[in-house]
Amino acid sequence: MQPTHFHLAFPVSNLPDTEAFYVRGLGCEPGRRGPHSLILNLYGHQLVAHVTEEPLTPQKGIYPRHFGLIFTAEDDWEALLDRSRDRHLTFHQSPKHRFLDSPLEHRTFFLQDPFYNLLEFKFYRHASAIFGEVELAIVGDRT
Repeated sequence: MQPTHFHLAFPVSNLPDTEAFYVRGLGCEPGRRGPHSLILNLYGHQLVAHVTEEPLTPQKGIYPRHFGLIFTAEDDWEALLDRSRDRHLTFHQSPKHRFLDSPLEHRTFFLQDPFYNLLEFKFYRHASAIFGEVELAIVGDRT
């Protein structure tokens, strides 16, 4: 099978703030742009920001909706964390370790874009936790 790319469309209120956060902040490469949408390359995956007139409101927590990336190298995760801090991006949840000393151990942080979309960035200590370790039956936490 040839490599595939993930695609996600999400709502924004305006394109200048979208570019500020995603291009200058996260480091996405901008792609095609129309008057009401912008394609973004996030580490090889296609995000499409669509301007909406609907009011955008914050979620009460990280569930049920957020999106992001799982890094396979801890150095890459740390580089994005450093970039996020250097660019003064808004952290919804500060960096932390989850499930220490277990097969599900991972590092994570959440950012919030200017439109209340939440983005999670993870690095699993054990790659098997990404899709495996099903016998543990633990997905996320409510803190």
